[in-house]
Amino acid sequence: MKQYVIVGNGVAAAGCIEGIRSVDKKGKITVVSEEKHEVYCRPLISYYLEGKTDLSRMSYRDGDFYEKAGCRVIYGQKAVKILEKSKEITLDDGSALAYSALCLATGSSPFVPPFEGIDSVKNKFSFMTLDDALALEKALNKKSRVLIVGAGLIGLKCAEGIRDRVASVTVCDLADRVLSSILDADCAGMVQKHLENNGIKFYLGDSAARFEKNKAFMKSGAVVEFDVLVLAVGVRANVALLKDAGGKIDRGIIVDTAMKTSKANIFAAGDCAQGFDLSTNQNRVLAILPNAYMQGFTAGVNMAGGKALFDKGIPMNSIGFFGLHIMSAGAYEGEIYEERTENSIKKLFTKDNHLKGFILVGCGERAGIYTSLIREKTPLSSLNFDILKKTATTAAFSEKIRRKKFGSVV
Repeated sequence: MKQYVIVGNGVAAAGCIEGIRSVDKKGKITVVSEEKHEVYCRPLISYYLEGKTDLSRMSYRDGDFYEKAGCRVIYGQKAVKILEKSKEITLDDGSALAYSALCLATGSSPFVPPFEGIDSVKNKFSFMTLDDALALEKALNKKSRVLIVGAGLIGLKCAEGIRDRVASVTVCDLADRVLSSILDADCAGMVQKHLENNGIKFYLGDSAARFEKNKAFMKSGAVVEFDVLVLAVGVRANVALLKDAGGKIDRGIIVDTAMKTSKANIFAAGDCAQGFDLSTNQNRVLAILPNAYMQGFTAGVNMAGGKALFDKGIPMNSIGFFGLHIMSAGAYEGEIYEERTENSIKKLFTKDNHLKGFILVGCGERAGIYTSLIREKTPLSSLNFDILKKTATTAAFSEKIRRKKFGSVV
């Protein structure tokens, strides 16, 4: 009987469990979970603070998920070392787990720059896990002045989640725009204006040079007083386990399209893995929930002796702030088709007869059609792109393709 060990208990781990069980119904599965929670949807932590969901509805799978899958979960412990020769992994309590196949679904951790005076700040928090959100919740009240360092996805979702709980929210970032890794300048400008209209204040192209208790001294010379500090500067993939075992790493754990690492019988999936990005034909860390699940499932199938590849990963985001929805995917290169109104922007990026990427801000589009075109590398000459530019609709496809892809000619 095979022994499977999964380090991590997020969405990638859930995918791995289901991938294993799709091939091997009887092998022993052990999950090592540093967090003391069952698998949950991390993007929902801001909605929890906003009061739009509760702890029970944050679960990614039903309460009997592990039992039905025949899994043992070790909560509150950390894997510390891979013993490659004996095919074991040791935990922080000194125990060891033998494995036939190992999956590293270790995720990522907040990156905190060495700010001068950061230790003098009493109420400082990260915003990545459920425990982070629960700790932050306890520190907030209606008089709290909150400073968030980082205007990326994590920082802005935190700002949205806490706005109605506190007196003020200020966000700063060295980048000159919000969501700088996702949006171009004019799309970011529209999102920033919307956030400002909803009470969020910004210092962009600026950040904290040093802290002194409840004061942040900005690089620009401005001084921002706060009661609660949230550090959302960025994240780094958790690669230490494989790195210490001599495995190949870069910004993440390097994997192939079967999610195999450079070490025999060891796989990786999720935010810690650096896998293939179809939109750029390069290996990148794609820290996105759907990709994490698909990577995990692929790893599980292959760990159990099946055959699966995940070679259609692309960067993609679907997020909203105070009712303004933003969707993006792929690479922003080539010619640009653009439509805009006072409250919306659509940008489609095309190159070499293919859709390479898109940004939709405030648009009610069926973005899945655009995403499919990127993933499937559909030649634009095979459809009516003039229709598709205006509206993401199946009517842009030929009758034959509609029957094949959608099972309908409607």
